[in-house]
Amino acid sequence: MFSNNRRNFLKLSALVGAGMGIVPAIDAFSFSNAPTAGKRIGIIGLDTSHSEVFTKMINNGGVEMSGYKVVAAYPHGSRDIASAINMKPKITEAVKAQGVEIVDSIEALLGKVDVVLLESNDGRPHLEQALPVFKAGKRIFIDKPIAPSLGEAHEIFKVASQYNTPLFTSSALRFDLNVQKVVAGSIGKVTGADVYTPAEIDKNHADLAWYAIHGVEMLFTVMGPGCKEISRVHRDGTDLVTGVWEDGRIGTVRGIRKGASSIAGTAFGEKGIAALGPFSGYEPLVGEIISFFQTGKVPVSREQTLEIFSFIDAADKSKRKGGKPVSM
Repeated sequence: MFSNNRRNFLKLSALVGAGMGIVPAIDAFSFSNAPTAGKRIGIIGLDTSHSEVFTKMINNGGVEMSGYKVVAAYPHGSRDIASAINMKPKITEAVKAQGVEIVDSIEALLGKVDVVLLESNDGRPHLEQALPVFKAGKRIFIDKPIAPSLGEAHEIFKVASQYNTPLFTSSALRFDLNVQKVVAGSIGKVTGADVYTPAEIDKNHADLAWYAIHGVEMLFTVMGPGCKEISRVHRDGTDLVTGVWEDGRIGTVRGIRKGASSIAGTAFGEKGIAALGPFSGYEPLVGEIISFFQTGKVPVSREQTLEIFSFIDAADKSKRKGGKPVSM
């Protein structure tokens, strides 16, 4: 009753003010939803569905998003990947409908926001697009793949470090509920894991970086660091990549390009066997992003991400050698 009466009072006040020729200085409701200083999010790249999904989740998330709001976006990402270019107009309109201002440069964006989501679907422009963010010292989440290759991933982390700018990158699969249960010890020490993932290939990226990185990251999340040797069997519709860890454990990634596919797997442990996935949503990842924006504490270390890219790089080398093992 109180909220209804208050709402009616404000409406009545506005009508009376309009009748007297008075224009209210602010809209009480839009003002209450405005982000406070330090909580304005900007997006770079509107050529992926993540931009739309993350914006809706954050801007409609209430208390869970701690007052953060996406307020501005720079739409341009890939210059030549058809799927991204075709998606950009639709995603741009959907983000605008959430009250987000569309700007014409990254410099203009940085003047309006405090933290950044770099969502460009293509990993190649990420260093160029992230550089002004690093220089501005604004915390940044870079969506997968952080780069098209191991060398460029190293370079992005190097430049972020030069400007002392916190950088977070991750697949949503790392924070999947079933994956995190295994990380927390639900099956004891993990003795091995097998995952499967869609594995479309883009000629501009290392093979497993373009989409199969979701499965690779899920594998490394439960297995931990220490992979020393990779071998890869490659066929048109399938990849099977086997990693051997320093302690003798084995983990595999099946990349699927023909037939039914999903992102999931199985973890084997000293006390049991557990399912990984299937993918259930972006909420856990977005929650980690918001926490990172608040604290500056990076949930995934540089070393973890670079080992994942070393695995991806070694898988390409094994492919070129006809499936022979390659040391990482």
